[in-house]
Amino acid sequence: MPFFSKSGNGDVQWCFAQVKGTLDDDVTEADIISCVEFNHDGELLATGDKGGRVVIFQRDPGSKSSFPRRGEYNVYSTFQSHEPEFDYLKSLEIEEKINKIRWLKRRNPAHFLLSTNDKTIKLWKVSERDKKVEGYNTRAENGSLIDPVNVSSLRVPTIKPMELMVEASPRRIFANAHTYHINSISVNSDQETYLSADDLRINLWHLEITDQSFNIVDIKPTNMEELTEVITAAEFHPVECNLFVYSSSKGTIRLCDMRAAALCDRHAKLFEEPEDPTNRSFFSEIISSISDVKLSNNGRYMISRDYLSVKVWDLHMETKPIETYPVHEYLRSKLCSLYENDCIFDKFECCWNGNDMAIMTGSYNNFFRMFDRTTKREVTLEASKDIAKPKTILKPRKVCSGGKRKKDEISVDCLDFNKKILHTAWHPTENIIAVAATNNLFLFQDKF
Repeated sequence: MPFFSKSGNGDVQWCFAQVKGTLDDDVTEADIISCVEFNHDGELLATGDKGGRVVIFQRDPGSKSSFPRRGEYNVYSTFQSHEPEFDYLKSLEIEEKINKIRWLKRRNPAHFLLSTNDKTIKLWKVSERDKKVEGYNTRAENGSLIDPVNVSSLRVPTIKPMELMVEASPRRIFANAHTYHINSISVNSDQETYLSADDLRINLWHLEITDQSFNIVDIKPTNMEELTEVITAAEFHPVECNLFVYSSSKGTIRLCDMRAAALCDRHAKLFEEPEDPTNRSFFSEIISSISDVKLSNNGRYMISRDYLSVKVWDLHMETKPIETYPVHEYLRSKLCSLYENDCIFDKFECCWNGNDMAIMTGSYNNFFRMFDRTTKREVTLEASKDIAKPKTILKPRKVCSGGKRKKDEISVDCLDFNKKILHTAWHPTENIIAVAATNNLFLFQDKF
C-alpha cells in the first residue's frame, strides 16, 4: 500500500471523497466530534461527539467494487451512548461527551464497540434485523394481546422479510471504577479483557464482568500536594496480551508487563528523550506532555505526540526516538499567546497507516500533517469546506513563519486557532483517511 502517489511534478495526490455534517458556520457544541475510529476491516467508521452520540458509517458497497475503488461511507446507525449525569457526592456534573471509541474484533454477524465518557464505559452491540415474524395466534397485527378464549383456529407463524433495521443495544455497563476522568480505553489482543485509564490509575476489566476490575497502575501519591505527573494515554500491545504502554504529562512512556506483578508499579521499560538545553523555556514542561501514544500494527514501534512533534520509538530502544517529525515548529515562537488562550493544552491524537510506513496527526487552521517514514516526505493538507467537491485534489499547504511570504503560503499570524484537527483515523488496509474538523467529518482518499 503506497502512501504517497505522485503526480508528474512530485506532488502528493490526496483528494476529497465526502464530508459529513452541516457546513454552516453556526456550530452547536453537542455536534462537535470528539473521537473517530475505523473498525478492524475498515468496513465501519464510528464517531463520537460532545452530545454523547455515536454515529456509525458503513462503507458503500458500490464504492468498494468500483474501479478505481472509492472511499465512500453512508450512515449505518446513530444512537445516544451517554447522557449527562450528576455526581451528588462531589457536586460535579458528568459530561455526556464521548472520549474514546474502540471496536472489538468481529466474531459473529453483530458488531461490538466500547464507548466511554469521563466516568462510565459501555459495551454496545450493533446488529441488523431484516426479518419479522407474522401470524401470531395470541397477538393482533398492531401488537395487542388476544384472549386465548377468542382464538378459533391455530396458525403457524411465518418469517417475512422486512426493511433492514440496525439496532444498537448496551450489553454491559462498566461504572464506578474511576475517581478521575477516563482518557483512554484499549481492547487487549485476547479480545477478552480491556484497560481503562484515568489521570492517576489504570484498571483492567474482563468484558463479561461489570462489577469488578483490577487496578494495574496507580501513580496517586499519598499526599496529593506531591503530585508531579498524570497519565495521559494508555494502550495494549497489538500482539502480546501481557504488555501495555502508558504515557505521562512529563513526556515519558512506560512499557509494563503484567506477568511481572499484579500491580505494575515497576515498569519494564521507560522511554524518554533527554531535553535539549537550547530549547529550554518556561513552556518546556507543558509542551513535552504526551497527548497520545499508539503502537504500530506489527507491535515493533510506537508513536507519541507532544505539542510540537510526533516521535517514533523502537520498543527495543528506550534512550531516544528513532525518528522525530516536527508538526508545527513555527508555533514555538507563539507559545506565550497559545498559553494565554489555552491552546497549548490541546490534546492532538496521532495514527499509523495500515502498513506502519506513514503517520498522520492534526494541527491548527484545520491543517493535518502526514509523514512518510520511508522517503521522509511530509505534507500539510487542509480539511476545508472550499474543497468539498468530489475528486478535488488537495493542494499541499505551507506556513510562512517569517521573512517574505510566498504567494501560496499562509502567514503564521493568520492561522485560526479555533479550527483544530484533534482526531484522525486511517483505514486499516487502504489509503482512506477520516479527519474530524469541529462538527464535520472529512473523508479523503488517494487520487482515483
